[in-house]
Amino acid sequence: MKKKINYSCIQSLKETGAPVIIVTLPEEVEAMINACRDNNIVVAAVCDNETRKTQKNYFGLEVIHTPTLPKRFPKARLIIAYHNIEDCVDQLSRLGYDDFYSPLELLKNYDVSKHSHRLSQSYMQNKILINMKSHELYFDETKTYMRSLDVMITAKCSLKCKSCANLMQYYVDAKNTDHEIFSALDRLNNNVDAIDEFRIIGGEPLMNKQWANIINGILEQDANRKIFIYTNGTILPKDDQLESFNGKNVNFYITDYGKLSSNIDKLEQSLKKHNIGYRRELADNWVDCASIRKHNRTVKENELVYKECCAKKLYTLLNGKLYTCPFIANAANLKAIPDNKADYVDLLINTDDLRKKLTRLIKMPKFFPACDFCDGRPVDPTTALMYDGVGMV
Repeated sequence: MKKKINYSCIQSLKETGAPVIIVTLPEEVEAMINACRDNNIVVAAVCDNETRKTQKNYFGLEVIHTPTLPKRFPKARLIIAYHNIEDCVDQLSRLGYDDFYSPLELLKNYDVSKHSHRLSQSYMQNKILINMKSHELYFDETKTYMRSLDVMITAKCSLKCKSCANLMQYYVDAKNTDHEIFSALDRLNNNVDAIDEFRIIGGEPLMNKQWANIINGILEQDANRKIFIYTNGTILPKDDQLESFNGKNVNFYITDYGKLSSNIDKLEQSLKKHNIGYRRELADNWVDCASIRKHNRTVKENELVYKECCAKKLYTLLNGKLYTCPFIANAANLKAIPDNKADYVDLLINTDDLRKKLTRLIKMPKFFPACDFCDGRPVDPTTALMYDGVGMV
């Protein structure tokens, strides 16, 4: 199938023509803006599907709500910054655009050390490499590729938000969920072509006392893996735990819940002390999808829920099973939905067609049976066509 995105971009975007717009605001978009400026490419604006991101400029650039983009720029040359490339192109094509570019050429020669960033340098470098791999494999349909894998190591949480999108609020007797992680990862790694980042999550992953050993074990399988630990800043790791990551590709993503994140400042200081990459981000809001209930939607309705879902590529490993998203993973683990083998791949069962099953799950174009139990998780509930939640939390 012919790809709709142009691989090369620098020469074309330097030439006079329609305004240049960068599509979406992932963490690494700051590097793309810098790279455009380094190459004398004038960026007119950025666009994003989340309305809340349009409330202020981003590095001097206006942020436009994507559905309204044609009103401002009927013609545009679009740099696709987001990793879910097909969804971006599909939406923008329906809005009447047809001139799309990959940021690959911009990022290949980008020198992180020559620029300052809001993120730590090592964190930004990792995000750039992950973005590049996403785009490189977009051009190779023969590969089965996972941009990220959420490795859930505990259902215990130190906050337990009542509307948690990962359903932690429903666990009555929360336990660690690190069952057979290494065996499952070994089988997964042998049956897909690439996994770019391993996101260690919970609950609060640092509540599993073995969290550092688990991460080091994951890296022992492959030292080149990129690890991102998602924490809420309530627990301060011990120095020897952080020291064990010396020289390894380990990063922290810290969500700042204000006073609730009681150890966040000390955590930030410790990460700087041990030269560990991190990002600290204020807890803002998220789309409510915390209800578990049967909707009895039609096939077309479930297809639309899945199409609009912003979490359908958040592949989650939980107790030896791979799911497409954290909602299905935890709803199944809680036994709140029927056990349906079409919703997951059990990596601990020997089978001759494991790669085929994984490819089917990873490249699912329609929806999973469990989607009918979810209210939906669109990027922006105010413009979603099929969403039954309460909106932004």
